[in-house]
Amino acid sequence: MQAYEVIDLLQESQKQGKAWLEFLRTPTLSMGLYTLPAGGIDQQLPHTEDEVYCVVSGSGTIQVDGEDRQVSTGSIIYVAANAQHHFHTITEALAVLVFFAPAEYTNK
Repeated sequence: MQAYEVIDLLQESQKQGKAWLEFLRTPTLSMGLYTLPAGGIDQQLPHTEDEVYCVVSGSGTIQVDGEDRQVSTGSIIYVAANAQHHFHTITEALAVLVFFAPAEYTNK
């Protein structure tokens, strides 16, 4: 079994000073923690895999293929492979669990 605590992932992300912390990778799934500060800019590009975002903390807006939706703690968003998407108008620092299926960049 592999098990994780969000608080530990947040601490590791802060320690590394990186917005993206991948913590699980198998051929069919990968998971990571994505953090963005209040007022931050999300510069990610479309991914070649389906992904699911689960907002652990914070608030802001996500845009997927031109459609905006406010998100906050507890929001879950599905983004299809190759869809244009990014977070913006981040009003409270975001911590987001990200699930890729298959694993990120498998289809690149």
